[in-house]
Amino acid sequence: MLRKVLVIGSMLLAVLSSAAPVICAAQTGKGADSLVGAWRGKVQFTSGVFAETKDLEFMYTFHLGGTMTESSNYDAVPPVPPAYGIWRKVGDRKYEAKYHFFQSKAMTTSEELFKTGGWGPDGQGVLVQKVSLSVDGITFDSRITLQLFDKDGKPVEGGGEGTATAERIRF
Repeated sequence: MLRKVLVIGSMLLAVLSSAAPVICAAQTGKGADSLVGAWRGKVQFTSGVFAETKDLEFMYTFHLGGTMTESSNYDAVPPVPPAYGIWRKVGDRKYEAKYHFFQSKAMTTSEELFKTGGWGPDGQGVLVQKVSLSVDGITFDSRITLQLFDKDGKPVEGGGEGTATAERIRF
């Protein structure tokens, strides 16, 4: 019995030890061709409804296993939840991400807000980003595309294209 416990314990230690460099690389970006970790970025759309927005920022978290979360400094205008999605590696320091967000109906007056009982749903958006990670793994540049859809899932005007840059959040 003791031998089985030692064997299982040794195997568990080996697995955890092999994960430590990945976790460290996710936080520091040192020597890794990995997008895993937390990032802060600036986004500039060159077309569409957000082209006039000059101070758009995104916070990204790329999780092990290929899921991601994104939030922006405009998530409160009108209130919307973060975006959720997936990402994958497509080449040497090259990645693709696709993530979805819900839109809330914009209110023009406080009376309208109180009358309707809050921020109702008003469609959704889909962002696709093609990311190029720097050699040191600390920054990335990307091309970003936005598609907008109404409450029924039909495409609407206002999407666009742009660029984004980001820096890994580190200690």
